[in-house]
Amino acid sequence: MDANRIQALANQRRADALTMIRRANTGHTGGAMSSLDILSVLYYDVLHIRPEEPGWPDRDRFLLSKGHSVEGYLALLADRGFFPKEELRTFSQAGSRLIGHPNNATPGVEVCTGALGHGLPVGVGMALAAKRLGRRYRTFVLMGDGEQAEGSVWEAAMAAANFGLDNLYAIIDRNGLQISGPTESVMALENFRAKWEAFGWQVHEADGHDVGALLHYFHTVAAGDRPHCLIAHTVKGKGLPFAENRPEWHHKVPTAEQCAQGCAALGVEEVDWA
Repeated sequence: MDANRIQALANQRRADALTMIRRANTGHTGGAMSSLDILSVLYYDVLHIRPEEPGWPDRDRFLLSKGHSVEGYLALLADRGFFPKEELRTFSQAGSRLIGHPNNATPGVEVCTGALGHGLPVGVGMALAAKRLGRRYRTFVLMGDGEQAEGSVWEAAMAAANFGLDNLYAIIDRNGLQISGPTESVMALENFRAKWEAFGWQVHEADGHDVGALLHYFHTVAAGDRPHCLIAHTVKGKGLPFAENRPEWHHKVPTAEQCAQGCAALGVEEVDWA
């Protein structure tokens, strides 16, 4: 799909996520916004999926390891047709399957995630299964940068290289902030790229809001016989003037006025499914 079209769709999904959080009076605004360009490139262009057949055996697998940033993910699944868009109204409401973290009762969601550090180990298992079963599907895992403090991430990284999982793609939403502050103050990651390279991965860096660069990476650069790591440099709260690079927006609910301000800044209409 054309990069400009994907960007427009990503911004509309930002509006969906904002509305979901506002209606539910709960949600992780900052991380949902920083990850939506990455997610949109995957779901509108890269992933081999069949929304009408969520369990298609040869589908690519996607795991949102930073499961707290679920709002944009659910908005994308609804827009792709995994479930009716009107169901987004029920986000975080009693009895809804659209809870505050990915829930595999939701069509399109592979596993329940949100306990940080779990996504990559599960992804390694899926990618290894594909190799051993002779299947062609790929596995993609989106992680947060604060999540990199979890030891299970690095155990999985070591295993992926050991088993030569060139069908595994780790994407890191490198927005530099986590719930308790800047990553480099809480648990420093740099030299981050060198760490992943030392574990045997093919590593690239890109602007996580440059849709063209992300498309180029997935279609051209991510090749070779090693597992792939993309460090995607992003802005927490991207697109929202009141939230960008503000750690307090890790988990915060916008007012009605802020929702309107955000939609205006994104150049999209306020959502009508609400």
